[in-house]
Amino acid sequence: MSHLTTAGRRRTGTGADRTGFGVPGYAHPLLAPVEWAELTRPGTPLHWAVLNVADGPGARPDPHCLQAAGRLTNAGVRVLGHLDLKRGAYDFGDLVCDAQRYVDWYRVGGFYLDRAPCERSELPGVRRVTATLEAVLDGGHLVLGHGAHPYAGYAEAADQLVTYSGAWSEYRWSQAAPWTAGYSPDHFVHLVHGVPRSHLDEAMRVARWQGAGTIFFTDRSDPGGASAPFAALPGYWDEIVSLVGPGISE
Repeated sequence: MSHLTTAGRRRTGTGADRTGFGVPGYAHPLLAPVEWAELTRPGTPLHWAVLNVADGPGARPDPHCLQAAGRLTNAGVRVLGHLDLKRGAYDFGDLVCDAQRYVDWYRVGGFYLDRAPCERSELPGVRRVTATLEAVLDGGHLVLGHGAHPYAGYAEAADQLVTYSGAWSEYRWSQAAPWTAGYSPDHFVHLVHGVPRSHLDEAMRVARWQGAGTIFFTDRSDPGGASAPFAALPGYWDEIVSLVGPGISE
């Protein structure tokens, strides 16, 4: 599939022009210390990692999250604060307040906007949110976590779109929306759980065919929770790091 870079919104980039990882949010650093430590390993092809303290930044700075975010930032890893767009049912004022807390307390370099809506009718509201967050960040990196292909206009509202988040059993047969061919792979993110070790090569081929430059694949799966499969390292972390290849975080 051919991908062309289009003019439009200023892009901050993922920190690499090659395939790399986007970590959608590990468990709290007290519960997943190994996972957070792995993200600072030199040479890991990491584009960003999401910090979710308590379904947002929490009511006050968390010392353990402060330490984890500081270590990642000092290691050159872009940390994104987790915000929930609730499929369009968010409160704009609360969202901006949470964003400011992330910046003030954890010095995040961007935001992961989870449960972003996909409908054309919601686009003006999302554009208002992303423009405001850019002002809060004075730039920064914004990821819209749709989980599926949204209306094409969303492509100009953020630096990256999550166009797939779900199970391997569906991902292996999925197809990219035709409009995505107008953008480079660093514009799209795929998050896939339940990928068997024996199918890692196939999963990588699907991501490349569909033009996704940022990925997170895991063998973990939990039908009862949308984020639980991504809360810990995949069992084949070392193998997939080697498969993707060494990189330098920015």
